[in-house]
Amino acid sequence: MPETTTTQFEFQAEIRQLLDILVHSLYTHREVFLRELISNASDALDKLRFETTRGAQVADPGRELEIRIDPDKERKTLTISDTGIGMTREEVIQNIGTIARSGSAEFLKRAAEAGAGDAGSIIGKFGVGFYSVFMVAREVILQTRSATPGEAPVEWRSEGLGVYEIGPGPEDLPRGTRIELRLRDEAAEFLEPHRLRAIIHKHSNFISFPIYVAGDRVNTVPALWREPKFKVKKEQYEEFYRFLTHETAAPFETLHQSVDAPVQFYSLLFIPAEAEDPFAWRQDDWGLDLYVRRVLIQHRNQDLVPEYLGFLRGVVDAEDLPLNISRETLQQNTLLMRIGQTVTKNVLSALAKVAQDEPARYAAFWKAHGRRFKLGYQDWANREAWADLLRFHSSHHTDAEGLTSLADYIGRAKPEQKEIYYAAGPSREALRANPHLDPFRARGIEVLYLLEPVDEFALEALGRYRDYALRSAEHADPKALEKFQAAAAGEKLPPLTAEDRRKMEELRARLREILGERVTDVRLSARLHESPCCLVNPDGMMTSSMQKVLQVLNKDASVPKKVFEFNPDHQIFRNLLEVFKRDAGDPYVALAVEQLYAGALLMEGYLRDPHEMVGRMQELISKSGEWYLAVRR
Repeated sequence: MPETTTTQFEFQAEIRQLLDILVHSLYTHREVFLRELISNASDALDKLRFETTRGAQVADPGRELEIRIDPDKERKTLTISDTGIGMTREEVIQNIGTIARSGSAEFLKRAAEAGAGDAGSIIGKFGVGFYSVFMVAREVILQTRSATPGEAPVEWRSEGLGVYEIGPGPEDLPRGTRIELRLRDEAAEFLEPHRLRAIIHKHSNFISFPIYVAGDRVNTVPALWREPKFKVKKEQYEEFYRFLTHETAAPFETLHQSVDAPVQFYSLLFIPAEAEDPFAWRQDDWGLDLYVRRVLIQHRNQDLVPEYLGFLRGVVDAEDLPLNISRETLQQNTLLMRIGQTVTKNVLSALAKVAQDEPARYAAFWKAHGRRFKLGYQDWANREAWADLLRFHSSHHTDAEGLTSLADYIGRAKPEQKEIYYAAGPSREALRANPHLDPFRARGIEVLYLLEPVDEFALEALGRYRDYALRSAEHADPKALEKFQAAAAGEKLPPLTAEDRRKMEELRARLREILGERVTDVRLSARLHESPCCLVNPDGMMTSSMQKVLQVLNKDASVPKKVFEFNPDHQIFRNLLEVFKRDAGDPYVALAVEQLYAGALLMEGYLRDPHEMVGRMQELISKSGEWYLAVRR
């Protein structure tokens, strides 16, 4: 006999304690109540489909599986109904009145005992998520009829204040569940169809059952990531990409995968053709959309992909990801970590294939996303795969567009070379003129050109690539380079006599006196070939480019003290030597040295005031003109 009386029950003590938390704390956005109810409705429809698939008898078997949402502004009610499996009176008491019990969990247990292979397709938990309705409703009336033939309809109602009532439902109630929310005045926004549609598009757009709002179907975009790849056309991927990103251009690459281990999930990822933000990275605006069984859990989840792959757009849909109270907070980040590791490896593998098979196309990817990709120096687990995909400008290329990989560099390295050399600078032109690269130019040794600050961080963190050490050209040992044969050079100056070497040492002491405390030392250079002089960091210190980066970060505008090295075999210093030999106190020596020091500062990016340099330059031009004319006479 069906129950014909209405009985009042008290909520469990833990429910009374948690209701306030659920309503006011755990749900940061009130709109998630609709996501929860739609997800529960989808669960109920999944359960019914499972029962019919295994041959069970259900009430009204020909009824369409659907979810309907109907707002009524006059009555201030919002009704969410489904044609799913429904509940009996006992199930309502167990599943709605008790947080610890879950309709889906109980169903999965029964299905597992029956040996049903696809029972894992059911998600969601009646109980906790359901109570989010009290964020917007002053009273909730739930009416349900079980799909089991002959079961009577049941009605559950509560104001969420500590008690609920269960009694008979309307006799004409069809199979499924109908939830009527009598909304609070401050929740009137949820009576607007456009607001409801926006929430569904955001959270529940890919539920596999039709969702109708005021009679119109809302979810019309299919969850392509759950379709077999061979069934999806390129045009469908591009349409979904435009829906997801609002971009007009097609994606650079589409990655569609179904993964069974170590965690079962589906993913549909896109690499945009252009960088989303070409000037800077927005710290919190990257990540992938995380779904659990087509229900959006988190927009742009940053646990699924590392920051250096933050250009990726797309979705990851997990099968059995455990959740904490409601779908608002993830319970076990270890599973997310495993998914993220798999996603990262798959993306790097896909990029490696493009790099190998279509180098020109990969160069287009690098132009768009290379700057962000270099942040991968923090990904120790994938450092080899990441390093293979790096690209740099190089002294090997004469054009500005040329790029090289570390593997290409090794392929061109000299037979005894065991180091990959690099130099940082603002441009290719600046690096071509960099005096620290003199010994490399003289011997035809390739040097990577690092044109962005992140480049040096990346290579210093990497340290080695295969069997080759990564070393700044500025820190290369000049003596270690002597084993490499120098390329053919132009006419060289004659070697210094013993007396001239002694006088050159005296000139060095004079330079030390002129430059004073502005330098740590003055010494003859073993590294310079074409350049007259340079500034060198004292032994053991960082590179000049890294020093400048740290100075900017520390707001330090001072000029660091360095070693002033000069080339005794350069014509400028041979001329200075002759002037010095005639008159050690000749003011021309100090004038020339000051100008050379200022030029070295300019090359290093430390010249603070160019006015003195320009004045000296004008004086030198004036004197040289007088001398030139005197010789011509």
